[in-house]
Amino acid sequence: MSRIVMGVESSCDETGVGLVRLHDDGTVELLADEVASSVAEHARFGGVVPEVASRAHLEAMVPTVHRAFDTAGLRMSDVSAVAVTAGPGLAGALLVGLSAAKAYAAALDVPLYGVNHLAGHIAVDTLQHGPLPAPSLALLVSGGHTQLLRVDDIAGKITEIGSTVDDAAGEAYDKVARVLDLPYPGGPPIDGAAREGDPNAIAFPRGMTGPRDAAYDFSFSGLKTAVARWVEAAQARGEDVPVADVAASFQEAVADVLTAKAVRAATESGIGTLVISGGVAANSRLAALAAQRCADAGIELRIPRPRLCTDNGAMIAALGAHLVSAGCAPSALEVSADPALPVSTISL
Repeated sequence: MSRIVMGVESSCDETGVGLVRLHDDGTVELLADEVASSVAEHARFGGVVPEVASRAHLEAMVPTVHRAFDTAGLRMSDVSAVAVTAGPGLAGALLVGLSAAKAYAAALDVPLYGVNHLAGHIAVDTLQHGPLPAPSLALLVSGGHTQLLRVDDIAGKITEIGSTVDDAAGEAYDKVARVLDLPYPGGPPIDGAAREGDPNAIAFPRGMTGPRDAAYDFSFSGLKTAVARWVEAAQARGEDVPVADVAASFQEAVADVLTAKAVRAATESGIGTLVISGGVAANSRLAALAAQRCADAGIELRIPRPRLCTDNGAMIAALGAHLVSAGCAPSALEVSADPALPVSTISL
């Protein structure tokens, strides 16, 4: 008998509610994925304001839940379990989603699973591409995270083998977009501008690629600063800034480092599958370069469609379904949010 799992995501500026069907064979089917974003409310600040995000979640939660059930054609009584992001993320934002999920779980008398947001970004790939081979390597790239993760069991064992030592890739995109007077968030505008530019026009640095640097760690702070200094120098000379060329060259540097390290890690670990997820996974150059390098190395590349890459409730529902399928113990209703939850802790 199949089971319905509801997922609630509120770690940052997206209120997400997803519904999935867990089949008897362990496969997971997406039924609904509804998201309410408060990104427009943060744009004038150039970044997410925690208090604004929390208030937006409060206002959007119930309507988003109702839309999800309408989309799926389900009743709340059909739900067998509720999964919710317990961390990492913004404390106030997490608490809104966690409180809502606790209320739904208690009212429906079903198990509650407080889960890891980062693991959700990996689990969401199974909604599109099916079961994940074990082991697999995941490259998680977003506004707040850039990590290489070994996935031995999506419901039981995820190990970080590399991470950013400063700015996340998405954070660097936002900061460079500001330098180029492009809109926030910076990922889509830079990707769009880069299509008209020359990726080899400017030789921006590739951070942490020297022989003495940590093999699988990342750094984008120096790249961000190099772009800012280049733009400042051009303006000081009275020149027009070639936005397309700067965007393309910056994007090439990011994609080059991310894909080179990910493919090397997979090859050196003998892992044949690479999953790229998180908001930056929707970047066109990252996807193209990853496809090329994975093909050359004989590695299977899996990238969820863009809608699933960004924060959403479907990824939390998917992870919850895998936990249910594996027979993992549910969380207590007293479970608390953990803004710094490590990726090795898949559920609380």
